Amino acid sequence: METKKYIYFKNENMWIGYWEEYPDYLTQGVSLEELKDNLLDIYKDLSSDAIPCVHRVGELEIA
Repeated sequence: METKKYIYFKNENMWIGYWEEYPDYLTQGVSLEELKDNLLDIYKDLSSDAIPCVHRVGELEIA
């Protein structure tokens, strides 16, 4: 099973989060479980190219 990192925090009554790989695409949930469900939904859209012009985070090795 593959895992991906996400960043999340509580803002007043809502949990806010985004995938580390896609920092421009926030989602939210009333509970942490709802946030996780919403993160999975948006990940499917982002990784399937269903959303045009998706910004991604890359990594390069520096000599």
